Amino acid sequence: MTSSSGLEGWLRLTLTPGLRGARLRALLQEFGLPENVLREKRSHIAAFAGADVAAALDSEAVSIQTARALDWAAGTGHHILTLADESYPGLLLETQDPPAILYCEGNTALFARASLAIVGSRNATAQGLRDAAAFAEALGNAGLTIVSGLALGIDAAAHLAGLRTKASTIAVLGAGVDIVYPAANARLQAEVAAGGLLVSEFPLGTPPVSRNFPRRNRIISGLSLGCLVVEAAPASGSLITARLAAEFGREVFAIPGSIHAPLSRGCHSLIKAGAKLVETSEDVLSELGWHLQRALHIDTKDDGLVQPPVDNGILRHMDHAPIDVDSIARRSGLSVIEVAAALLRLELAGQVAAVAGGLYQRIT
Repeated sequence: MTSSSGLEGWLRLTLTPGLRGARLRALLQEFGLPENVLREKRSHIAAFAGADVAAALDSEAVSIQTARALDWAAGTGHHILTLADESYPGLLLETQDPPAILYCEGNTALFARASLAIVGSRNATAQGLRDAAAFAEALGNAGLTIVSGLALGIDAAAHLAGLRTKASTIAVLGAGVDIVYPAANARLQAEVAAGGLLVSEFPLGTPPVSRNFPRRNRIISGLSLGCLVVEAAPASGSLITARLAAEFGREVFAIPGSIHAPLSRGCHSLIKAGAKLVETSEDVLSELGWHLQRALHIDTKDDGLVQPPVDNGILRHMDHAPIDVDSIARRSGLSVIEVAAALLRLELAGQVAAVAGGLYQRIT
């Protein structure tokens, strides 16, 4: 966790109106950590971020918000993570625009787990709700933390089922983490805070205005290995989450439905665009390679999966030219399934890459 003095600098920058995204990255790239930025002459800051930002940095409003956030962070179960924290979620860090700061309530250890997003319509059918719950519970029992957006409908069903598993659930909010929204999910939000994790990039007290939700959706996708869409209309926000997942290089899954059902059309459009059609949770696990880890009889503990070593020694049998699984198995003396499982772990760790033709290439 960032020190209190370091956190104050991150808060002051991120709470300054007009300072986020490219502007904030430009300042940090030029001057370093926030405390260095704040020591700079305001004229230097204005050259990179604009005179309006330079003037607002020292405003009373920013000071009040910063003090409020620090007080909130001192509360039980409250955490504020910054890009400088080791516990900042690694997958999210790989995206194009990772939030500089995350307000969290609950168990931040969930960030270290493999996770899958499950999203869909707020006006879901009874069958859609059953499907969301069944997939979330099965995938959660397989060790995947369920990520969603705490909306009514599919999101709520996925969170409730995720809470019933050891892998639990992460809810990404389109408002401040201290704001209850929607009101109908007040009890669910409290349950997620107690047994899972609430996350928001928005400052405390931020209302749930419409422009916040596309930004929330990128975090849902960014935290996850893949995104499963259960039901969605053609203009659904769930399709934004799926599109972002694809842009981040994550897997996209969709459950098909009747050609006459309006809430199937969004899923069908995803499948036409290349999303994986899934009928069971095993389809998702197989596509992610999860079945390989299960085949190795990985033990489980109360806090989740115990991951095997990333490398079974196969890296020394690979060079930077593409190679197939059978060849690695022959060189290493390991079985094909042991090699495939190790390659999956190495790929998730960013040490090898899957290339065309079922080949793998060492990249470190």
